[in-house]
Order: sequence, then C-alpha cells, then structure tokens
Amino acid sequence: YDKKNRKRQWNINLGLDYYTSASSDKIDPAFWSTASAQDYRFYPAITHTIVDDRKGISVSGNVAYSIESDYISYGFGGSFSKKSKDKSREFTGKAQCYLDIVKIILPIELRTMYTGGLPGYSNDHDYPWKSRNTFSTSFSLTQIVNRQFQLMFLLDLAYQQGILNLPFHRVYFKDNPDSANLPKAELLPSSRFKLPVGIRASYFLGDRIVLRSYYRYYEDSWGLAAHTADIETAIKFTPFLSVTPFYRFYTQNGIKYFAPYSQHAIAEKYYSSNYELSNFDSHFMGIGFRFAPPKGILGIPTFSMLEMRYGHYITTNTLVSDIISLQLKFK
Repeated sequence: YDKKNRKRQWNINLGLDYYTSASSDKIDPAFWSTASAQDYRFYPAITHTIVDDRKGISVSGNVAYSIESDYISYGFGGSFSKKSKDKSREFTGKAQCYLDIVKIILPIELRTMYTGGLPGYSNDHDYPWKSRNTFSTSFSLTQIVNRQFQLMFLLDLAYQQGILNLPFHRVYFKDNPDSANLPKAELLPSSRFKLPVGIRASYFLGDRIVLRSYYRYYEDSWGLAAHTADIETAIKFTPFLSVTPFYRFYTQNGIKYFAPYSQHAIAEKYYSSNYELSNFDSHFMGIGFRFAPPKGILGIPTFSMLEMRYGHYITTNTLVSDIISLQLKFK
C-alpha cells in the first residue's frame, strides 16, 4: 500500500510455447524439414495496478512483448474500472495497442532474387519484414443481480492496419493465363475493423457448483460474422480443489474474399483460400482441474495455484486438435 492507502500490485507473466506444424512445413517443399515446421514463442508481460478501495477505482497499465521466428510484437495498454457505492455494479474500460512486424516468407516457387529465401543467392535467409498494428478498446458492465446470479455485458472495438494477409498461403486460380498450376500469395485488404458484442452469466448453485455461460456475436469489415456459445460448470470438491467440464460451440460464415482451391478468378482484387476464413462450425469440449491449497503447492507459500486443462477441438472443415494447457501462479 502507498501513502494514500491505495493497493499497488505488480504482475509479471512469462510464457513459452513450442509447436510443430505439418502445414507450415510445406511452405518450402524442396526440403524435408524447414524452420516453420517447428517453432518457439516467448511472451513476457508486466502489469502494474493501483486499487483505491475507498473510491472503488482501479487503474492499471501494461507492457508486453512476444517473439517467434517470423513475428515480433510490442504491446502496451491500460484500463480503468469503477464500482458503484454498494459494489453491485462495475464498469471497466480498456485500451490496448500492439505494434507488430511480420517476416514475409513467400512459397518457394514465388521467390525471386529480390524476395529473399531463394537458395543459391546471398540473401537466401534474408526475408523482408512488414508492419502490422492493432488498436483496440473494450468496455464491460458487470451487474450482481442477487447472491446467486451475476451478469456481464461486453463491447469490443478493434482496428488493424498493415500486412494482414499471410504471404505463405498459396492461392490457385481457375483462369490463370500464366499457368493453371502457378499460385499467387494470399492478398487481403490492409485494414480491418472488428466489432464483437457479448454477454456472460454466472449462477451459483450453493457453495460448491457454479454455472457459467457466454454468448458472443462478431462481425467485421471483411464480411465475416460469427456466433459463439459457451458453457462450463465449476464443481468445488474442497475449498482448494475444483473440476470444470466445459463445452463451446462456434459458427461463422466466410469472408467475402474467400474461395476454395482453384475457384478464385484472376481478376479479383483480393483473394484467400485459407479455411480459417471460410464457412465452418467448431466444437470444443474438455475438462479442467484447479488446485490452490492455502499453504501453497508442495508447501511452498509463493507457489499458490496450479491449473491444468484438456480440450478436444473439431471443426466441420476437418481440423481435429487436442490441447493441454498448464497454468502456474506464484505470488
């Protein structure tokens, strides 16, 4: 606490991801394995929060950094929240900015002596970088209806500019005069506006069971519209051990610039065959475990929480994934 009796808190998060990808390995089919077949991501973040309980006000600021082989991101932002006098209502506003640079890696057959990455030239490992900036604001209003029921309304606004396409995504055309089998790199507009709105609801069934539900509608300036519905049940077996099964359904229509393989016309201004931007539905289901004993994990007071989640993800465009995540908390 400071001299004005305000609580000050520092949060330092360190993240490290490792992944392999067969699809990104095909960027360069001349080699059995490429740098894109596997990668690491390192992403630290620092947040400083000041809480004035007497006024019901909380203010925070954050800085973040993320790096992987073909992507570097610098982020910073802040938030403000205000509680009502009876603490049954809370408004929160956030603003965030990410300044990114992206390595432009073209498919091997589209590279030239000027693009980098062409074997036999002095710049065969020297790819150009381009910028991508994201500016976002989010607003939420939380209302405690009664002791068992709580609602939250959400509104997000986001604007992106810069290199928004993925240049290593090939697009094949049905009427390419150069060659029926010669692709081009994906090309999308250099700006995008996003508008999601949502609602969360939590209902407490006694002291041991909490039902949480969530719905979100999303649309953007590329013509994509999506619906998300989520439900999870937290079951508390002891004050420090809980289990949470969950299920999420998602559906979206494709952006107006998407077409399947060899369905784009060569005269189109923008084009993509990335199925993440197509029509599809998805299902994500799994279970989580949370362990937070009062004396700390393994009796270590600073090791306060361990959470593990497993999820199975399937989509109607044939993607299947299994996800295991581990979260550790130290204080």
